Amino acid sequence: MSVYNLYSVDDAELLRQLSEGSRRAFDNLYYKYWKHVYNAAYKRLNNADQAQDVAQDVFVQLWTRASTAPIDNLPAYLLVAARNGVFKHLEKESRYAALPDTADQLKSAHGEADSGMLHEEFVQAFNDLVNALPEQQRIIFKMRYEEDLSSQQIAEILNLSPKTVRNQIGKSLATIKSSLLLLNILFFFCIDK
Repeated sequence: MSVYNLYSVDDAELLRQLSEGSRRAFDNLYYKYWKHVYNAAYKRLNNADQAQDVAQDVFVQLWTRASTAPIDNLPAYLLVAARNGVFKHLEKESRYAALPDTADQLKSAHGEADSGMLHEEFVQAFNDLVNALPEQQRIIFKMRYEEDLSSQQIAEILNLSPKTVRNQIGKSLATIKSSLLLLNILFFFCIDK
């Protein structure tokens, strides 16, 4: 089977061969669907490198899943996997936002002792913000960012849909980000005095 006749081969047959460990079937699926998966990720991320990373993860997932669970509609599966990969990437990216620069800025403005104290106050304020979230958002937020569980794992533990978990994470992040912005402004006004 060559790359030139990709569209004449049935996806179900390629998936069957893939479930038996066929590298050639995987290669054919990869060549056939790579651009679709990449474009789906790029459309949401607007970043070529990140879209390539998501697409690679989708095909790694396809390779590892092929022998364990049947896939009925491959194009739909790949697009959903790309979308979920984008969400996962965005969750990881938002998890590591903004705090590192604050500590360095504090050190340069007021020296080690004051910056340490201000950093502790900032961390305490952040923890207070998390604890002030509505109960379900707080539980989900802590499971996601303190216990490092995925949205799917949280959904299974709390008997919720993954979409509900993602929505609650999004709401809690929006609340915390807007509050942290206000805290940053207040801290910098305190530093300037």
